[in-house]
Amino acid sequence: MSVLAETGPRVLVLGIGNLVMSDDGVGVKVVQRLQQEYLFPDSVEVLDGGTLGLDLLPKLEGIDHLIVVDAVETGQKPGSCVRLAGEELPIALETKVSPHQMGLKDLLSVAQLLGHSPGEMILIGVQPGSIEMDTELTPEVQAVLQVLIDNVLKELNNIGVSYSRSVG
Repeated sequence: MSVLAETGPRVLVLGIGNLVMSDDGVGVKVVQRLQQEYLFPDSVEVLDGGTLGLDLLPKLEGIDHLIVVDAVETGQKPGSCVRLAGEELPIALETKVSPHQMGLKDLLSVAQLLGHSPGEMILIGVQPGSIEMDTELTPEVQAVLQVLIDNVLKELNNIGVSYSRSVG
C-alpha cells in the first residue's frame, strides 16, 4: 500500500515463491505481511512476484534498489537467514541458492540487456526446511518470519526510506 507522499529512491520489494510448496512461499508471505501492516511512500512498491516470470521485467525499469525475499538453499539448518548483496547475488544464482534461481537469474539478465538493471540488489532469504506440497510454513521458517520482515525494514531504513505501521 503506497499512501505516504514522500519521494525518494525507487525501491521494489519483491517476494517470490510458491504458496503451495511449504517454505518456498516464504517470500510471498513476507510481502503480504508488509502490505497489510505497513504504509510505504509512493517510491516504494511491495510486490508479490509469485513464481516469477519475465512479465515482471517492466517492474524493474527505473528501480534504484531491488530487495528480493525468497527461500534460499544455503546448506545451513532450516530457518537460517541470509543476506546477499551486490557481487554475491550473481554468484549465488550460479550455485542454485534459490528454488527460483533460474527465473530470477533470467529476469535479471534480460533486465541488464535492456539497460533496466536495478542500481542495487539485495536478497533476503531463509533456508527452507521443506518445499513439499503444503500451504503451511515449517515451524523453523515460521519462527523467523518476523525476522525476515525486520530485515527488509532494516534495508529500507539503510536506503533512507521512511514508512509507518498501518492503523487497524
